[in-house]
Amino acid sequence: MKKEEAHKLIDLLPPKATWDDLMHEIYVRETIERGLADSNAGRYKNEWDSLMSKFSTKVDPSR
Repeated sequence: MKKEEAHKLIDLLPPKATWDDLMHEIYVRETIERGLADSNAGRYKNEWDSLMSKFSTKVDPSR
């Protein structure tokens, strides 16, 4: 995050925001930006397929 971006983020926070509020906003923003960069570069994991593979069972089509 660049200094200018940090200033803009701070300006968007409510007047009574705490340091924890700021740190949370920075964490969320960086997490989203990393996720978007990974997705744009083709590096992603399909969480739905991963979850379904844990709970699905193999079905024998001959039954």
